[in-house]
Amino acid sequence: MSGTNAPDGTDGMPDETSPVDFSRASLAAQALGHIDPTTRGVVMPLHVATTFIRDPDNGYSSGYSYARPDNATVREAEAVLAMLEGAQAGAMLFGSGMAAATAVFGALEPGDHVVAGTVMYWALKRWLRAELPRRGVTVDFVGTDDLAALKAAIRPGATKLVWIETPGNPLWTVTDIAAAAEIVHAAGARLAVDSTAASPFHTRPLELGADIVMHSATKILNGHSDVVAGALATAKADAFWERIGGIRAGSGGILGPFEAYLLLRSLRTFHLRAAAQSAGAQRLAERFDGHPHIVQVLYPGLPGDPGHAVATRQMRDGFGFMLSLRVAGGEAAAIATAARVRLWKRATSLGGVESLIEHRASVEGPDSPCPPDLLRLSTGIESTDDLYRDLDAALTAAHAK
Repeated sequence: MSGTNAPDGTDGMPDETSPVDFSRASLAAQALGHIDPTTRGVVMPLHVATTFIRDPDNGYSSGYSYARPDNATVREAEAVLAMLEGAQAGAMLFGSGMAAATAVFGALEPGDHVVAGTVMYWALKRWLRAELPRRGVTVDFVGTDDLAALKAAIRPGATKLVWIETPGNPLWTVTDIAAAAEIVHAAGARLAVDSTAASPFHTRPLELGADIVMHSATKILNGHSDVVAGALATAKADAFWERIGGIRAGSGGILGPFEAYLLLRSLRTFHLRAAAQSAGAQRLAERFDGHPHIVQVLYPGLPGDPGHAVATRQMRDGFGFMLSLRVAGGEAAAIATAARVRLWKRATSLGGVESLIEHRASVEGPDSPCPPDLLRLSTGIESTDDLYRDLDAALTAAHAK
C-alpha cells in the first residue's frame, strides 16, 4: 500500500530538519525534500521498471515485486498528496478519478445502502445508478446541503457509505462536511467527500471528520490538462481501506509512473496555481454579478450565495476556481455565448491553467439537475480583465438584435 516515506528510506527533509516545521506549500514545492540517493538530484527519477530482482532467499527486500500493485514514482506523488490532505494513513493514486471513486463503492458488500448527492459529477452518478444495483447495493440521491434531508435518507444499520461532493458540480452547492460527518457517524456509516472542486488548498475534509477524500487529480491537482488521474486519501487505514487497495491491485487500476511523475511535478506549483485561479474566479463572479445579460452567478464566494456561510466556515484562502453563469435568454443565448468566446476554450474538464467554458446541460443530458441556461466556467491563470472582456463581448453579441 502507499505510505509517506521516500523510496530511498528517508522521511522527506534532511535529518536535522523536521517536515512539521514548514508549511504544506513549502513541503509541496520541494516534493517533501526527497533527494535522489544515486545522483543527489533535487528531482526524483522516473521509475518505469515492471519487475524486480528477488533476493537469494527468494524475497523482495526492496519492497517492490511487480509494477501492477506498486511503483516508486507513484509512492512519491502519493506522499505529497497525503501531506497536503493531512492524511496520516496515506493516499492512493488511480488511473482516473472514476477509477478512484468506483473503487470505494466496489469495497461495499451486497445488501449495503449508499446515500449520494443529487448534485454531483454526472458520470459517477450515472455509474452509480447503473452498476450498484447489479452488485446488490442500493443507492438513494438527496440534496446533501440539506442536512435534515440527508439524515432522513440514511438507514441506520443498512447505510454503509455516504458520498458527498462539495462544492457540487456544476451548481457549486456547499455541504457542511463537519455536520454531515456527525450525522453519518452517528448512524455507523462512512463519509466520503469528492473534494475535486475545492482541492486541499481550500478544504481538507479529513480534518472536518470525513473518512475518505477523493479527487479527480486530472483537474487542479495536475492543472496542465495533460494527465488523467484519480486519488483517494484516508484518515484511518482500516479494513475498508485495505479492500480498496486490494481492488486497485487486482484490477490494475494504479496510475502509470509517467503520469505520476507529471502529477508530482504539478503538485510542486499547486499552491501558486490554486491561489491565482481562485482569486480570478472570485473577481469574475463579482464582476458578472448584476451583469445585464446574467440572471444568476453561482459561486460560494459571493455573500448572496446560499452556500456562502458554510463555505466561509470550512473553506480557506478563497472559494475555488469554478463558477457557473445562468444566461438571460435561456439555452439558446447560453450556447450562442459559448460559441462567440475567443480566449475562453470550449472544452470539458476543469482546473487547468487555461480557462474553459461549457454548456453543461448539453453534456449531461435530460436527467441533469443543470439548468439549460447555465454555462460552467473553469478559471485559469490568464488575465482576469482579458477573461471578463472576452466573455462580456460574447454575451453582448449573443443578445444583439
